[in-house]
Amino acid sequence: MADTHDNLHIVMLPWLAFGHMMPYMELAKWIAGKGHRISFLAAPRNIDRLPKPPPDLAPLISFVRLPLPAVEHLPEGAEATSDLPYDKVPYLKKAYDMLQDPVAQFLESSDPDWIMYDFAPYWVGEIASRLGIRSVSFAILNAASLGFLGPMWVSKGGDYRKTPEDFTIFPTSPKWVPFPTKVAFRHFEIKKIFDAIMGDASGISDTYRFRAGQESCDIIALRSSYELEPEWLSVLKDMQGKPVFPIGQLPPSDPETRGETDSWQSIKESLDARKKGTVVYVAFGSEAKPSQTELGLELSVLPFFWALKTQVRAADTELVVLPDGFEERVKGHSMVCKSWVPQLKILAHDSVAEFLTHAEWSSVVEALSFGRALILFTFLADQGLNAKLLEERQIGYPIPRNESDGSVMRHSVAESLRLVMVEEEERLYREKAKEMRPIFGDKGIQERYVNNLLNYFQEHRLVKHQKTAGISK
Repeated sequence: MADTHDNLHIVMLPWLAFGHMMPYMELAKWIAGKGHRISFLAAPRNIDRLPKPPPDLAPLISFVRLPLPAVEHLPEGAEATSDLPYDKVPYLKKAYDMLQDPVAQFLESSDPDWIMYDFAPYWVGEIASRLGIRSVSFAILNAASLGFLGPMWVSKGGDYRKTPEDFTIFPTSPKWVPFPTKVAFRHFEIKKIFDAIMGDASGISDTYRFRAGQESCDIIALRSSYELEPEWLSVLKDMQGKPVFPIGQLPPSDPETRGETDSWQSIKESLDARKKGTVVYVAFGSEAKPSQTELGLELSVLPFFWALKTQVRAADTELVVLPDGFEERVKGHSMVCKSWVPQLKILAHDSVAEFLTHAEWSSVVEALSFGRALILFTFLADQGLNAKLLEERQIGYPIPRNESDGSVMRHSVAESLRLVMVEEEERLYREKAKEMRPIFGDKGIQERYVNNLLNYFQEHRLVKHQKTAGISK
């Protein structure tokens, strides 16, 4: 624990997606573990759905409920991206932007030392500056993805990127990247998100939110490490002109306990019955649900454990329906689970060798924390950039797909799974994944990154009399 006189009060404001809130929560626990206070701001239902901090940290982490204003076209009760179809997310951003006054009022009344904010509330840096509070633009992206977005002039309407094709630049690197790289979107990936990147119904593009938020903050933090991507961190430092802090990979610090008695015991028995290093774990997070037809798992003839989401949200009417007899045919060597599963426990089991994933970075971190080989099947957001970084590092194998529409033949999935699992020439992917285990799972490495950030916080916080006098940075 830090000495009392060194303790900080840090506010956190993540975007309303669980893929964002969970890394923020993980960092909050690391910081609280050093004796500092956290105020975690989020919509009320999201706070109720987040895992509770461990008892020893709970007194230091306060949850602040920020009710979302009503916005036309935003369904009542929708407070996270997982509550909405993709085309309704811009209205969630509109509601989020209307929280500027409540956030300012909280900051003024609570007098924190620092605030860490996500890409969406790009307006926080200016509010914090006005109130004499230090600010951090904390992106949950890795350095390659953040670097690919480019400097501020690109986001403010430069002539560099106007069409989806402009984001699919491989084999030519962006102008600001001084080395060759494969990191870029595939055409079908950028087509899905082009409206959000360039500007949607919220009125503000995602790239502008990223760069405007970074322009107005004191420092930039991101979910990255020098052990994985030193050259991209160098690009960011040259590009930003202000301190850039990697804060490590933030592997989950607590074991999952939900469903311990109900689901884990039967799952464990199923995995125990499989040989070591033979099972493919299949999961695509909370917002994607490919069908068996797309995946072709059965054709691989490999044992698999599929955490299947048949419905993404309550309003989702396009349910995944398994082919007749599928579950009966795979029963005995594979398992399909349609309810919540303890992903960390599954990935930690010795029988699991591969993870067929959508390349969302939290899932990547969890898998590589246990040295599991990655098979990549992307869907949305930054997943395409993550996949290219992993492919470039030979850590993950991308399933071959149609570049125009992203379609995939069932045999492509089966062949990819078998290639990485059993073929000698692709042993490199298995070995590289094992090499990543200390980088992604070592608590000592993670602690050093957190300590580095907190040391900067303590050395550069404003003294209280400056803040109360309203002196800006």
